[in-house]
Amino acid sequence: MVLLEKIVYDYLWGLPLVILVLIAGIYLTFNTKFYQFRKFKHAFKITFRNLKGEGDEEGVISPFEALSVALGATIGVGNIGGVATAIAFGGPGAIFWLWIAGLLGPIIKMAEITLAVYYRSKDNKGEPYGGPTYYISRGLGEERNHKKLSKILNFTFIFGFATGFFLTVQNYTISEAIATTFDLNMILVSGVFTVLLYIIISGGLNSLAKYASKIVPFMVVFYLAGGLFIIFKNINMIPESLRLIFSSAFNGTAATGGFIGATVAQAIKVGMSRAVFSNEAGWGSSPMIHASAKTDHPVRQGLLGIFEVFMDTIVVLTITALVIMVTGEWNSGLDGAALSLSAFESGIGYPGRVIVTIGIFLFGLTTVSGIYAQIEVLLRYLLGNKFEGKDKILTIYKWLYPLPGFLMVVIAVYYGMPGTQVWLFADMSTALPIFANVLALLLLSPKFIELLKDYHARHIKKKNVSKDFNVFYEDKDIEKA
Repeated sequence: MVLLEKIVYDYLWGLPLVILVLIAGIYLTFNTKFYQFRKFKHAFKITFRNLKGEGDEEGVISPFEALSVALGATIGVGNIGGVATAIAFGGPGAIFWLWIAGLLGPIIKMAEITLAVYYRSKDNKGEPYGGPTYYISRGLGEERNHKKLSKILNFTFIFGFATGFFLTVQNYTISEAIATTFDLNMILVSGVFTVLLYIIISGGLNSLAKYASKIVPFMVVFYLAGGLFIIFKNINMIPESLRLIFSSAFNGTAATGGFIGATVAQAIKVGMSRAVFSNEAGWGSSPMIHASAKTDHPVRQGLLGIFEVFMDTIVVLTITALVIMVTGEWNSGLDGAALSLSAFESGIGYPGRVIVTIGIFLFGLTTVSGIYAQIEVLLRYLLGNKFEGKDKILTIYKWLYPLPGFLMVVIAVYYGMPGTQVWLFADMSTALPIFANVLALLLLSPKFIELLKDYHARHIKKKNVSKDFNVFYEDKDIEKA
């Protein structure tokens, strides 16, 4: 397992990929003149305006339902078990690099959502679908110099994303938390979770969207209330916790208590990987949901990406990290969900453990069901619209989807695999699609900036713009992208 850890963090999630994500975030930030900061208020205004109604635009689900599904898939156990693992591996300094990713991530996610809506395609029912595979093929594929590159990037993205290890992480963390909190059999808990997952995804994207729009707002408020209570209760520990976070980010963390110590490089790599796994900026997963939303402009939907990353990383993930710090549990030697559970229990007793457990369950349920919709988009792309047996294959996939997560729990229980090792598999599955997707975003950044200018001309400055931004995909309604 030491060799696997070295491969993941030294190569797959080594310096080259971290630099690529940082370059993409910095490049898009500068080329859009710090858009995620300048238009932060506007992004929130658009987000909350979508609460009012579905609109009459073309699409499968409303913008708010798309946001709920995407946010539900984003705010998951990565915010609870993932950030705890980051601290356990990288020390308090990893939190600083989580924040850096949280500041650059909004513009990356906005770009990928915008491009996903612009380059989306329609199936034989006239329903739009899209995502990285579509904008890689249609955006890069239309240029002669990039045709071969688009095929390579598409294969890399699909191969990495479809490994499904992220599903096993969610099921494992949820089952571990519930089983330890209520003294239940972990395999039994995983089985019940699997059945509930079948119920939610049985109705497809529309059914999933309705569940998410009701569960997501409640679960965020519920979890944050418990976390904020602990932080304010230990408010005197905030200055020391912040000092440790900032100093460790550039000097590393010495061994103390049950913590074995961490270098600066380790803090950067683990912090960045956990942030991307949590907020999914650059991963290309969230755009697969947003591409099916009803919207009158790609950028309007893209603005919701700014809100997503802010809520996930700057709010939820930060609350979890600060709870772990102010309670002093960060050097306990625990990791994953066990560390978060211990921190909340240390803060407000057994009720704190229950809060985290319920949070993990609700977060995990919406996350895993959201990932189902994302992989369905990949299958639609691979099968194409002319394949007659597509519906049968999608139905089979729907019934097979939850099984790998359950099997992973069974294997982990019988072979004693700890949570940190499970998260190593998660990092393996994220590295390849991130590399392919971020490279594609950099190449397609001129189109994103063009759409950004078009949006401001139409919706902010109210100018008459004759060019129809929909013309690209409206001329190719039904096709395999």
